[in-house]
Amino acid sequence: QVQLVESGGGLVQPGGSLRLSCAVSGSILGINSMGWYRQAPGKQRELVASIGSGGDKNYADSAKGRFTISRDDARNTVYLQMNSLKPEDTAIYYCNADLRLSLRTRIYWGQGTQVTVSS
Repeated sequence: QVQLVESGGGLVQPGGSLRLSCAVSGSILGINSMGWYRQAPGKQRELVASIGSGGDKNYADSAKGRFTISRDDARNTVYLQMNSLKPEDTAIYYCNADLRLSLRTRIYWGQGTQVTVSS
């Protein structure tokens, strides 16, 4: 069974850093795009950053200059390095991946990992 397994969330002080990881488990043929979304209480889920199969990256304005997305295709893993964290970055962060399966592609979501930025 294919699933996305996230790790790396937690509590951090303002100005601190966290690194989120998301690994694809199960049998797949390949990975197209991967990304990170977040959802704060009372708000809609929003894109934080994405990375295509060719390494092209896209960031939300709020993430530019502070967050870096990367991928390791040998490990079927995507990372989100978050620096200079702010209280407004507090949210549940979800991994997203467009996976190539046997006869089709399908988008999968991780279970979410909580990031809390507070002093």
